[in-house]
Amino acid sequence: MANAAQIVAAFRDVAATKSLSDDEMTDLVKDGILAGLARIYGPTVRAEIDIDDTTGEFDIVVLRRVVEEVEDTATEISLEEARWDDDTFEVGDVMEIPVAFEEFGRNAVMAVKQRIVQRVRENERDRIRDEFADEVGELLSGEVQQIERGKLVVMLNRARDAEAIIPWKDQNPRERFRQGDPIRAVLKKVEETPKGPRLILSRADPLFVAALFKLEVPEIFQGIVEIREIAREVGGRTKIAVYSRDESIDPVGACVGLKGSRVQAVVSELGGERIDIVPWHPDTEVFARRALAPARVSKVVSDIERQVITAIVDEDQLSLAIGRNGQNVRLASQLIGWQIDLYGSREWMEKGADISMFASTPEDQYETADFPLSELDLPMPTLGALSQAGFDTFLQIIDLERRDFLGIEGIGEEDADRLLQLIDELTVVEGEGPTAGGEEGEVGADAVGSAGEDGEAASEDEEGAAVAVETEDESDDSDK
Repeated sequence: MANAAQIVAAFRDVAATKSLSDDEMTDLVKDGILAGLARIYGPTVRAEIDIDDTTGEFDIVVLRRVVEEVEDTATEISLEEARWDDDTFEVGDVMEIPVAFEEFGRNAVMAVKQRIVQRVRENERDRIRDEFADEVGELLSGEVQQIERGKLVVMLNRARDAEAIIPWKDQNPRERFRQGDPIRAVLKKVEETPKGPRLILSRADPLFVAALFKLEVPEIFQGIVEIREIAREVGGRTKIAVYSRDESIDPVGACVGLKGSRVQAVVSELGGERIDIVPWHPDTEVFARRALAPARVSKVVSDIERQVITAIVDEDQLSLAIGRNGQNVRLASQLIGWQIDLYGSREWMEKGADISMFASTPEDQYETADFPLSELDLPMPTLGALSQAGFDTFLQIIDLERRDFLGIEGIGEEDADRLLQLIDELTVVEGEGPTAGGEEGEVGADAVGSAGEDGEAASEDEEGAAVAVETEDESDDSDK
């Protein structure tokens, strides 16, 4: 049988792999030896155990009280038996009986091992529970260890012994992972099981989108910009409402980043899922108007008691407001937390509404966040031709097609292509400012689109196509 020093050395190796300190390891060994003594003497045994830090030798002493009549053999010894060793013992004295570890039998050694393994596991469970209990909503990275009946078992980089899984319902159905693939997910909850804490991760929860933006956007990490609301249909589309604590920083622009770099990183992680970023507002009517972006809303009427918003849009905006299979209005409703009843202007007029309801107001114009075409990177002759045709703002041309531009006197094919390119770039992300550079507080209005540095339109970015607003496709689908 191995001597005590070899056993302690082996336990120290185990402790090193489990990130245990020397003091924790010593306590574990003492507890294990006590379990072995309990197997020899009984469960109530009392002992003093010292371990030499240098040599690793054990000094084990079992304590038994001298009594007239023994009731517990583990802690008591008769006066007669005690005097066999030393005739000076009296009733009430404590007899110290030295025990060599070599005297431990096979059963006692197994008891030592089992107790130490049990304590190591308990310490691991407590450590995992304490480490992750307050990190719900945080982004974790790891590696797919195996795929088991639809769920992904993940080995985390920061806690390889932790049990972490991504259930089927918390996966993106458009994604496929194989064993060994790197993966990132958000911690959804810490679940208690008979085997200890289990970390439930998710790539489908809205918290995952929030965690990705926190990683990519320093203003969110620093608490300057806050994500107030998120509505998500995993694999399809996400709407988020953001708010800035600093008036000099545009929250939408901060999330978009220079030429869309920040939001594009999030979109790539989500496998091309569309993201609409809108500025949050405490007024539900204003918030609803913004949430329905990229559609322009003519009028909103709220019913506070029923928590219902009635939104009226022009006929050419109706399909855009509804979205593909009703997705846009459905997510907008989830975002504001109210039911949204959507009407086209024709249907609303047929219900007997007053046409004056559709008169534009300064507030309406602000909420649609129009801005002059002069802010775009366009040649002066092009701007002049557009102005002559009655087009002076971005929202006046956002729905025009190539043939419409070519029908304007003074607009050639290159000019039309450039205008379409700018419209595409400025609708990379729906619901943000036109000069949303996102760097050091570059701000813009609450329009759709993102632009480059100094308010110039972003240069052509093929990667931006993943979140481009496909107005025509959505119109076709929603009409079906």
